[in-house]
Amino acid sequence: MDGLDQLARHDVVHAALGMHPDGITGLSSSLFSLAIRPAEPSRLHLTVAREALAAARSPLWKSSTRRIVDLPSELPCYLVAGTISVPGIEQPLFQAKVTTAHADGLHFLVLDLTSAALQYLDSYTEIIEAITHTISFSDPEPKPAPPGPPATSRILEVLQ
Repeated sequence: MDGLDQLARHDVVHAALGMHPDGITGLSSSLFSLAIRPAEPSRLHLTVAREALAAARSPLWKSSTRRIVDLPSELPCYLVAGTISVPGIEQPLFQAKVTTAHADGLHFLVLDLTSAALQYLDSYTEIIEAITHTISFSDPEPKPAPPGPPATSRILEVLQ
């Protein structure tokens, strides 16, 4: 929790803290973040692949699953999930990291889900993959509809 204020330095644009029931009286937590990072337009697919490969090759991983995620947008997308061992923290953590391209061709996205609740790692992996499938790109300011033919008035037609 002490490091949440540092997320902006890592291009994080959204973070969410999840609290989940764990047993009868227990509670587990997770942290989800979304980062948007710049990429060279001509090398977007390569940048996404390199970022995913760098995440997969991290020495922090104790065990991991790595796979390509097929998105309806057909943008490149990679998932790395498993347990990590962080220096200074005794208990291993679960982490799932998804790297995909932004439709603008100038950025890529990194979705991250982390939790100490290792017993839910399969569920957390399914959750982040499901979140990934909900990503869509649209203009936040929709364009106005083109003007149609002028409206007619039955009263005006009768008076003419």
